[in-house]
Amino acid sequence: MKREKLFKIGEVMQYSGLSRQTIHNYTLAGLITEAKRTVSGHRLYDESVFDRLEQIKVLQTKNYTLYQIKKLLEQQSK
Repeated sequence: MKREKLFKIGEVMQYSGLSRQTIHNYTLAGLITEAKRTVSGHRLYDESVFDRLEQIKVLQTKNYTLYQIKKLLEQQSK
């Protein structure tokens, strides 16, 4: 059984170039989801978060609001 790599928020920040606050805000807004939390409560994200963050960045360059981005991403998931 292959174990999926989970990333702490610091690693997500490093690889995505986004701030901790931005990632936290995206999580609260439902744009990205945490895979799980550590025993101490730290958020962990799976690899899919990087694709999602890239989609969000692209849509923002096209002047979509976070609300519009959330709706578009929800439609893609269906």
